[in-house]
Amino acid sequence: MSEEQAMLALQNGSDIRGIAIATPEQAATLTVERTKKIGQAFVAWLQSRVPGKELKIAIGMDSRISGQDLKQALFDGMAPADVTIIDCGMATTPAMFMATLYDDFCVDGSIMITASHLPYQYNGLKFFTAAGGAEHDDIEEILAMTNLLREASGNKAQIVEKDLLTVYAADLVEKIRAGIDEGFEPLKGQHIVVDAGNGAGGFFVEKVLEPLGATTTGSQFLDPDGTFPNHESNPDNKEAMQALKNAVLTNKADLGIIFDTDVDRSALVDANGQALNRNNLIALISAVLLKENPGATIVTNSATSQHVEDFIVGLGGKQDRYLTGYRNVINRAIELDAELAIETSGHAALKENYYLDDGAYLVAKLLMANTDLPALIKGLKQPEETMEYRFVIVEEPIQQNGTTVITDFKAYLNKQEGIRVITDHLEGVRADFDEGWFIVRMSLHEPLLVWTLESDKAGALAPLVERLMPFFMEQNCLDRQNIIKK
Repeated sequence: MSEEQAMLALQNGSDIRGIAIATPEQAATLTVERTKKIGQAFVAWLQSRVPGKELKIAIGMDSRISGQDLKQALFDGMAPADVTIIDCGMATTPAMFMATLYDDFCVDGSIMITASHLPYQYNGLKFFTAAGGAEHDDIEEILAMTNLLREASGNKAQIVEKDLLTVYAADLVEKIRAGIDEGFEPLKGQHIVVDAGNGAGGFFVEKVLEPLGATTTGSQFLDPDGTFPNHESNPDNKEAMQALKNAVLTNKADLGIIFDTDVDRSALVDANGQALNRNNLIALISAVLLKENPGATIVTNSATSQHVEDFIVGLGGKQDRYLTGYRNVINRAIELDAELAIETSGHAALKENYYLDDGAYLVAKLLMANTDLPALIKGLKQPEETMEYRFVIVEEPIQQNGTTVITDFKAYLNKQEGIRVITDHLEGVRADFDEGWFIVRMSLHEPLLVWTLESDKAGALAPLVERLMPFFMEQNCLDRQNIIKK
């Protein structure tokens, strides 16, 4: 692979992601040298949009151990340009967008150094302007520019350190106080624990919940640690949710909150230990928004339960099931003027909050509801069983092979008695059977086929999997020896 191809291969939808720390199995792909070129290209890309303007650019990072080196590389790439760089230090992805709006910052563009929940060796870059997050085409253009620009010299850029998280947290506090409208400490008497997964979300305890009067004893893994020693920093991960459940029950808390590494995703656990993530979270925030906005549209990704659609429709709303990917659901929500774009992974973008996928604002909005949250989803039917299998695609070309397997699987299913393929489904293949449904789709961020199954009858999934698994065992492009079961 040429250097030009290697640079373009760093694109991951509307983000840049790669291996920042080499391992025995993986060579580094998001290197300091390439990141320096990306910094230079981002300046040129912004200059092409606001020609003649003296640019201000904010840069922040999560707790990943490669973050400091990549931040310095961005500084070095921008150094020859006449720009002001605001070093935000530890930050969150949604805060980096808000830096384009806050009067104290008002930057022309910002970069968040993060790879979300991926293992420690990964890192990545997310880009923002005041118009929102970068699109797929923007990333493509920035990466293409790295191969066209000549390396510049000089040190014109000015670097200023500024605390963004404190400003962002104060904004959240003000919004929650206004939303509840019950005095300076509207959360007084509530015991809320936070699990930050050693990512960037630990600030939420000291800078948001405690000023609002909440008791936060029992909160855990608040210190940033890019090795993520306790559990995956991911509200879609069973072990992470179990750790939060244990903290809630042990401390007899009223509520538990968990964030992913860069705080653009979140989930909850109620006082009884019930997980309020995935379909439960979608139903919960939908219930809050539909009460305020009767008849509203809720855009979700493709892998939501049929029970969620029934719940939303039962509240008088509309569900639009769309393509997986937070930029996909957000852009669809903007197109439909929907109140919410949300994925089962925990990405949630509210119309009232700039269509920004912001895990901290999602929690703030639920706190503003000032009600018994679990009671809001009593009408949501729960499946008896769920399963998920992940098949690693081990042969190139990854995308083409994955698409071929899905196409062949659809044809295979059409020959299976009692299985009904959904013909108008937009992503992968989705099918119903008498007791439930399943979907097979490509992962956006990893070389995986994801098979998600749900049933309303206990014991129905095992025979179905036994019946259909032989198809996957015949696909040479898949790793059939190490199938991941979630």
